[in-house]
Amino acid sequence: MNLKELTAFIAAEFRKTYGRAPRWIAAAPGRVNIIGEHTDYNDGFVVPMAIEFYTIMAADQRADGKGIITFRSTSQPDAATVNLSQLLKPAAPKWGNYPRGGVAGFLARGVKLGGLDVLLHSTVPLGSGLSSSAALEVATATLLEAVTSKTIDPVEKALLAQKAEHDFAGVPCGIMDQFISALGREGHLLLLDCRTHKTKLVPMSDPSVALIIINTNVKHELSGGEYAERRAQCEEAARNLGVKSLRDMTADQLDKNKGKLSELVYRRARHVIGEIERTLHAAEGIRASSWPSVGNLMYASHTSLRDDYEVSCAELDIVVEIAEDIGYKDGIYGCRMTGGGFGGGCVALVKTDCVDAITKKIAADYKTKTGIEASIFVSRPAAGATILQN
Repeated sequence: MNLKELTAFIAAEFRKTYGRAPRWIAAAPGRVNIIGEHTDYNDGFVVPMAIEFYTIMAADQRADGKGIITFRSTSQPDAATVNLSQLLKPAAPKWGNYPRGGVAGFLARGVKLGGLDVLLHSTVPLGSGLSSSAALEVATATLLEAVTSKTIDPVEKALLAQKAEHDFAGVPCGIMDQFISALGREGHLLLLDCRTHKTKLVPMSDPSVALIIINTNVKHELSGGEYAERRAQCEEAARNLGVKSLRDMTADQLDKNKGKLSELVYRRARHVIGEIERTLHAAEGIRASSWPSVGNLMYASHTSLRDDYEVSCAELDIVVEIAEDIGYKDGIYGCRMTGGGFGGGCVALVKTDCVDAITKKIAADYKTKTGIEASIFVSRPAAGATILQN
């Protein structure tokens, strides 16, 4: 459903749930990261895209005047409640902690809130690495903007949503997901500087290309805290190289100082430094609609994530191999794993008129090679958070 259809749907569902029409409706999208993986905690750059899958929320003031916010979901049996007269803290059900944290962010800013009845619905596929959590957090903040008539700067809203996830959901996430959900614009990607939080819109209005997101439906259980390990290795590299972060080191400088690092830490640093450079080049390539160049950078990113950073897995590699076999001639410019790794998804840059054939081919070949059904989504760059009814 597009946003117009989702608005009509949530309004009808709200009426069924609460017996009256909603006064406010707001939505925020999920995202996919086009390039820039494991660069965020190294003060680097990322290029995410808001996708055409949304969390949408409808609300009205409570009829009984009580200072309680009730969050209901079309997909969850239990309601989440917030008693505005009590100190807010995490509580059951777990999904309610995402909007609960958004309410806490508004209260911390001195914004007065009254009781509300809220209904939410999400089309962001769960467990696909498309950031359904950030969509829910940013949708909550956007809805509360409508309710209170207090507009928050989009960067501040993204940071409010990130804090909600840290403090209430207990997930130490980065900033990318909330930033693209809050600041995305239709027909554009976002180049985000993770050090300064400055953003630049990157136009991607060429109708001849689209993005395919392939969820491998695999998540490998890991031992040893690989994510924390990678962060520690990057910090060790920066420390030994005498820089604040790997953002401050070029590939040439790294090679000249290779002797200061173990072979393993050198490879970790080589990925990060190369990925930051690839990300900036990719942003320029997208601006120029230089799709073969962007595709090559995506393939190079995957190779580096697989070989130097060692966060890929057999299923992700198989998807990329299938994409390479299909090739430019049959409509694929490039493909790479996206997200933290060890499972999850890939993103492929493709010719729009080849989407159907490519989708079928990837699905069939992946099933043959792995015995697993992939979930495949197609999206163009979507609008960021928006108030749909006020």
